[in-house]
Amino acid sequence: MSKGGFMKDALILFAITLIAGACLGGVYEITKGPIEAAELAAKEDAFRTVLADADSFKLDDYSAALEKANADVPSLSFGNVLVDECATGVDSSGSPMGYVVTATSKDGYGGNITVSIGITTEGEVKGVEFLTISETAGLGMNATQPEWKGQYAGKTVESFSVTKSGASADNEIDAIGGATITSNAVTGAVNAALYFINNCVTQ
Repeated sequence: MSKGGFMKDALILFAITLIAGACLGGVYEITKGPIEAAELAAKEDAFRTVLADADSFKLDDYSAALEKANADVPSLSFGNVLVDECATGVDSSGSPMGYVVTATSKDGYGGNITVSIGITTEGEVKGVEFLTISETAGLGMNATQPEWKGQYAGKTVESFSVTKSGASADNEIDAIGGATITSNAVTGAVNAALYFINNCVTQ
């Protein structure tokens, strides 16, 4: 192939690539909004499990608050936890009535444990739902049972602690028999979510 022919082919290929890139960019911009709306609609099902009283949810920009929380959490006694994201639950008038915080603990016995926690603007935990958990069947997986995860609901506390001797106060959570590691990991994630709301969002 002559040098001129090679350059011609290269220019044609470049032009095709440029046009394809521009088209893909245009398609992305057109579909970005609908995709985000569809993702939010799918998430709302999970959100409603832990914050059922909300009329709808908004994915507000909590990047600064998340950054602050995740900088503070390592110095607290919550374990190896990361606060992932937060959505605002609003009432029928559009006023905030609570939040759904997603947090991940890396201290699970079988791997990462990711939970969504519903918290009202007054700091009351409304519910806890698991998004990711792979603990031991019959032991750590008992964390997903309503009677265990339901211990957090209806409590307004600064943080929870795990006890093996029977919960006697609102801030105490009964450990799962034979699965204290899982109990502490889940509680650490819930505590990180509470810290995020109480110290980084609603100050």
